[in-house]
Amino acid sequence: MTFGFAPSSAAPMSTAATSANPLTRVLEPAEWAAAGIPLLRNPREVVSGLHSRHRPGPTTAIVAVLDPDERLNASASFIRRPAPADGWMFRNALLAQLRRVIPHDLRRRTPVRTAVLLYCRDGDARWTEEDGAWMWGLRDACTLHGLRCGAYITLTRDGWQVLGEGRGGRRPNADSPPESLESLAAAESIQPRTGGSASEVLRRAAAR
Repeated sequence: MTFGFAPSSAAPMSTAATSANPLTRVLEPAEWAAAGIPLLRNPREVVSGLHSRHRPGPTTAIVAVLDPDERLNASASFIRRPAPADGWMFRNALLAQLRRVIPHDLRRRTPVRTAVLLYCRDGDARWTEEDGAWMWGLRDACTLHGLRCGAYITLTRDGWQVLGEGRGGRRPNADSPPESLESLAAAESIQPRTGGSASEVLRRAAAR
């Protein structure tokens, strides 16, 4: 399902100072790369699975939670409404979706599950300030939901790109039709592997 979100008019007292300056709510590529974000074992599988399930168009964000074996626990998609890029607003939108689809892990001493974000947008694959705001929002939302902060992936007409890692591909892209679940299942049967989020997407979709 796709959901929109509106700016919140009130900020918690602890974030009031930060929310007053949008420039502090953007992560530069070097900051992101230095944050120790866990690498995806098979990013194309993750991207293809989420692309097939949510069929994103421009300005669609997909947040997904993966277990330690990179199986998909939950995912949600929503449309980014036209507004200046603001990491704090993005954080609130991501946190709202996470709270809707999966319980928090705040009682754990160490995060076990990982949240990744796929954002479909116009333009090329190069980093933008909007990407930096999404990175800031994802990192903060993960902290507040007890999750590890995972990969940030952009989907454009040129293809997909895992920012900060230099990994990407031409398909799927923002213009390509989603692969059918049957095609992905056939690919899995040809090249079997243990776990993986896309295979879990297919398993759950088939079960429905």
